[in-house]
Amino acid sequence: MFAPRLAIASLSGEADAEWAKASVQHAGGAFLGGIAVDEPTREAARAMVDRDREEFLPADPVAWVDDQLAELDDEFLRPAVNVRSASLDPLREVAGVCADHDAVLEVNAHCRQDEMCAAGAGESLLHDTDRLRAQVRAASDTGAPVSVKVRAEVDGVHLQVLAQAIERAGADAVHVDAMDSRRVVRDVADATDLFVVANNGVRTREDVFEYFSYGADAVSVGRPSRDPERVRAAYAAVKEWFL
Repeated sequence: MFAPRLAIASLSGEADAEWAKASVQHAGGAFLGGIAVDEPTREAARAMVDRDREEFLPADPVAWVDDQLAELDDEFLRPAVNVRSASLDPLREVAGVCADHDAVLEVNAHCRQDEMCAAGAGESLLHDTDRLRAQVRAASDTGAPVSVKVRAEVDGVHLQVLAQAIERAGADAVHVDAMDSRRVVRDVADATDLFVVANNGVRTREDVFEYFSYGADAVSVGRPSRDPERVRAAYAAVKEWFL
């Protein structure tokens, strides 16, 4: 999927090509976005901006993805694009762009903002496995590698069962925000052959080692990705683990 086994993870309204380039010496992957690509999710993003959240709202989200990935074509880093959509056609279009750039399409089943869930995207997909699998299949059919970003500690959602479902639908990776339940990474890793990216609280050598001991294939750094020195420190721990 990517090497070194460290990624920087999408930050709402911040994770673009310029952000990714700041960590290119240490990260093997970069999850850009999230980007809302259909009208229901774009309307949700506008409402979120109105209450002071940062969001990417380009006039043409597909062209924006193409432009951002083009900026990273010559970098030694595997980009991914975290996509929020309630419908399949825009998702397919962005996935096709990702395939053209050898980038990963990441289905966002993670965002828990009320507006995005009401639009039928984000965390709402964790409760609607059929729709989530349909999104995974639609993206996978374009030839793009597919990741799904998920969240632990969601009532009624068993991530190991969900991971098996998305694997059967054609996913290649699952990006697990472990919240306060880091051992869920072990459950997911044991349940599937997906490439497991562990996210949340990756700050220290001990954090990195804990996630890898649970069977994660890679770790991702979220908010600390704003600081290249914090990314460098995480990279040093990843490198040490694989020595």
